[in-house]
Amino acid sequence: MGVDTVLALVLAISLGALGVAWLLAREVLSADTGNKEMQEIADAIRQGAEAFLARQYRTIAGLSIVAAAVIFGFYFWNRDVKNIAEMGEGTAWKVTFSFVTGALCSAIAGYVGMFVSIRANLRTAAAATRSLNAALKLAMRGGAVSGLTVVAMSLLGVGGLFVLFGGTTDYEHVPLQIVGFGFGASFVALFAQLGGGIYTKAADVGADLVGKVEAGIPEDDPRNPAVIADLVGDNVGDCAGRGADLFESTAAENVGAMILGIALYPIFGMGGILFPLLARAFGLIATIVGVYTVRCREDEDPMNGLNRGYLVTTVLAMLGFGAAVYLLLSPTGGQLVHRGYLLASGVIGILTAYAFVWITQYYTEYKYRPVREIAEASKTGPATNIISGFAVGLECTGMPVLVISAALLSSYWCGTMGLPGVDPISAGLYGTAIATMGMLAPCAYILAMDTFGPITDNAGGIIEMSKQPEEIRHKTDRLDSVGNTTKALTKGYAIGSAALAAFLLFSAYLDEIRKITGSHMSVDLTRVPVFVGGLLGACLVFVFSALAIKAVGKAAQVVISEVRRQFRERPGIMAGTERPDYAACVDIVTAGALREMVAPGLLAVFTPIAVGFGFKYIGQTMGFGNLMGAEAVAALLMVGTIAGILLATVLNNGGGAWDNAKKYIESGEFQVDGKVVGKKSEPHKAAVVGDTVGDPFKDTAGPSLHVLIKLLSTITLVLAPLFIL
Repeated sequence: MGVDTVLALVLAISLGALGVAWLLAREVLSADTGNKEMQEIADAIRQGAEAFLARQYRTIAGLSIVAAAVIFGFYFWNRDVKNIAEMGEGTAWKVTFSFVTGALCSAIAGYVGMFVSIRANLRTAAAATRSLNAALKLAMRGGAVSGLTVVAMSLLGVGGLFVLFGGTTDYEHVPLQIVGFGFGASFVALFAQLGGGIYTKAADVGADLVGKVEAGIPEDDPRNPAVIADLVGDNVGDCAGRGADLFESTAAENVGAMILGIALYPIFGMGGILFPLLARAFGLIATIVGVYTVRCREDEDPMNGLNRGYLVTTVLAMLGFGAAVYLLLSPTGGQLVHRGYLLASGVIGILTAYAFVWITQYYTEYKYRPVREIAEASKTGPATNIISGFAVGLECTGMPVLVISAALLSSYWCGTMGLPGVDPISAGLYGTAIATMGMLAPCAYILAMDTFGPITDNAGGIIEMSKQPEEIRHKTDRLDSVGNTTKALTKGYAIGSAALAAFLLFSAYLDEIRKITGSHMSVDLTRVPVFVGGLLGACLVFVFSALAIKAVGKAAQVVISEVRRQFRERPGIMAGTERPDYAACVDIVTAGALREMVAPGLLAVFTPIAVGFGFKYIGQTMGFGNLMGAEAVAALLMVGTIAGILLATVLNNGGGAWDNAKKYIESGEFQVDGKVVGKKSEPHKAAVVGDTVGDPFKDTAGPSLHVLIKLLSTITLVLAPLFIL
């Protein structure tokens, strides 16, 4: 297949996916909006979310401008250095333009996801008054707008820059010039995820501890002054933040795989470089079909409908992946290539994604042992609940690590078997790159399920606050419980994709060093500076997480004080005769989230830069050689990625298990001494405390670690030529 044909097909599928997203958005926005009370609540959520995102993006825009200026300065003042000079004239402008484009697209992707979610929530609530199936389909299609938009914009961004910079003729240097696109996406995603995560969990913790535990009122009770801030937080964290997160995942992995494809140009020609784009485009088609198959019966678990759609998406993604392999990975010079092994690498990646979804379900759904153990531990109080939940978080690292290890080893082997005449290292690494592309093939559907979560959560809140009949609330509770699971699934999927993607980008980094120096660089942890670089990488993960969790605690303390003040000074709130001041809590959390997101974000950006340049000159003065800066950064990436994957798994799944243990007790299925316990029982209060402890784990620190891992990889890839003397 010709280069122009491939690029035209990728761009056409991407534009077509945006067209489908527009049709889905129009379908969702034209749905019934319920009664006046429901509309007033939804308007308050919408106004709060839009106000926060506008202020957050102004802050991020300022930081992005500074970062763009720094990148331009690095490349411009070093334009005569051999490594950069070889990229050609205007490299500084091209890398900087790529960064700005990636940052802008990431911001747009996050905004689109939130724009639809804060409108789909009301429509889903209204649909729940008719049927469970209608609400399920509407929420999923609202989520699909975000999923399709994110992946399509990523393809358009990378593919468009590739064409704009002349990649069809200068294939060797253009993928390196558009690395800035992935860095810009990662930069915005980190701050978007941090700010949204701090916001959502500070509001949630404040609302739960005072409302549920102290005042004994239900979740989403309109008497709680923090309830609107809590509902706003679901959108700015799980929609805008996660949309930016997965946008940078798809962008960075596309660029990383294209860079590895350069080494195989003598085998595949442009096909090896363009393969990631076509494989991802076919994944968009699979997602569209999968979304339209989602439905359920009134007496059926809604999760079954989502799982059927995911299965359809997975099967079609495999078929599309196979088509991309046989269309583009054909040898151009008569070399021996076994495409069946290369296809197997992609299938391994797709199955890895499927495995992560089911592992996360096992550890976070209340149908299974881990969550039920936490619920049982709640019978004896908050302390045993927390102990049990933390143990589940630690336990759940085992299976994901085994899956990641098996995926990397088997895909590396498939790469060497598929390309027997190629250098084994290059062949094996390309096998892992194909597996990463496979894992990200159903990315749009996974993101749709993630956005489904806050839509249904908000819908339940709107139904509760507008005092709809109990049977309607029961429907939205079922959808909300499924939404909690889908949000946990997306975090598990993000961890797995981050692991494979970080390895892919790490491999691309080593490949870039090889091109610059002419030899493979090994990372020897027995050398003191390299060991220190690895130690700093592990330390960064823990300090970053501490700052993120502490930020939630600080903002939550102010929210708790404000809610207590309103309850104390305005007794009419609890009596139902006076309306709480919702805006006060929204303003408190907004200011706190924007203030607290800066420190951990800047720490993540400056640490690899400091290590790279610092050890570059330490290596020079202490006689460690010209590659010490590059080698120390490689150790930081390697060890930081390992530590980050493990800690993110603990935080995400532990927090998700705590949350659903609380939901299990609230479901009416949990019994103590043969009696169903209610929402005012001691086990439920213990479960609420455990859920509150897990909130900043699963929705702030854990998701932000996904972005941190990939940000470290993209920033070092952008600056790789400058770490070498």
